[in-house]
Amino acid sequence: MVRGGRMNNVTIKVGDCLSVLRAIPDESVQCCVTSPPYWGLRNYNAEGQLGLEPTPQEYVANMVAVFREVRRVLRTDGVCFANMGDSYAGYHGNKQVPDEAAPSNKPGYVENMRTSTVGVSGLKPKDLVGIPWRVAFALQDDGWYLRQDIIWSKPGPMPESVTDRCTKAHEYIFLLTKAGRYFWDQEAVKEDSVPFSVQHGKRYGNVPSVAPKNCPDRNDIGKRGTHCGVAPGRDTRNPRSVWTITTKPYAGAHFATFPPELPERCIRAGTSIKGACAACGAPWERVVEVERPEPADMRPKDPRVHLGASVRSTIGQSNWHDDRNPRRASNTIGWRPGCDCNAGTRPCVVLDPFFGAGTTGLVAMKMGRDCIGIELNPEYAEQARKRIQDEAGLFGRVTVDA
Repeated sequence: MVRGGRMNNVTIKVGDCLSVLRAIPDESVQCCVTSPPYWGLRNYNAEGQLGLEPTPQEYVANMVAVFREVRRVLRTDGVCFANMGDSYAGYHGNKQVPDEAAPSNKPGYVENMRTSTVGVSGLKPKDLVGIPWRVAFALQDDGWYLRQDIIWSKPGPMPESVTDRCTKAHEYIFLLTKAGRYFWDQEAVKEDSVPFSVQHGKRYGNVPSVAPKNCPDRNDIGKRGTHCGVAPGRDTRNPRSVWTITTKPYAGAHFATFPPELPERCIRAGTSIKGACAACGAPWERVVEVERPEPADMRPKDPRVHLGASVRSTIGQSNWHDDRNPRRASNTIGWRPGCDCNAGTRPCVVLDPFFGAGTTGLVAMKMGRDCIGIELNPEYAEQARKRIQDEAGLFGRVTVDA
């Protein structure tokens, strides 16, 4: 995107993420969106790669070191989103020959074979390792604010041939900050409210699928501004901590890519669409006007009165527009600088120290942000460059700094 005559830039730096991060200036990044290599899952055949540490403790220590540098380059009001996956302790095909040979000669099997994790740090066969929370607590101990665990729910998860537990259909995204107060564009990530017609049946199984006969607006189910639709003046709500996002295929050689919608949500929340101060990097802030709720005698009555006491208690107070819980509408009326520099604007910068296939950079460029990606494997860096150039070249320029 061209902003004030300036093209957006995605810079891919090839090298060890810790070494590259140390060369980035302090507090020069507004947001970090990344997905580190998962422990004990994949071999990317790159010397010095993370994820193949002999023990979870060594992996966690390496993550702490990397994210300590991320915290340094992040602005004090910046945010970091870290996508973490988990794994189970197992032999991974190496039960008979744990350290000698692979049980198959298929192309690529030997190179990408996982080593056995049974017995490592006391892990028993079939133990869930708990890597995401091990890392999250270690980062918290290292000084990060652990603000939230977001569940990435996958409607179409990878199939698993297990018969004694559920199929894994989620991963974690941890929201980490440097301080208790930080930039967060709440308006940019609000989600659609659930209309009353959905709440009647699909969400609460014991409630009729249509409004009761004595509901005065039963013929207007789902229409905005009715008792049984979205509350007047309000059709959005605060985003929930469960993000249902379908995985997307990628034709490149990289094993793991997250869907574009995931970094898009993170970037919307953690950066300003209007950019940042060209001098100090403070993001511009949204000016929001909140409409006052109607007087109590003018608002629609609580529709739960038609449903009976038992159902009202099941549905709960917070879902309704009533005299005790007035809903308010908000509208963006402008933007203001987050500082007093009066130095103009530049795009916000998004960092991804584990760039991989470049999804974060691709989304950042399309959204009018700059991006710094760090990738250890030169082949993946070139794949990411070509992918971003092909899909978002009109929005800016992509360079590889080897």
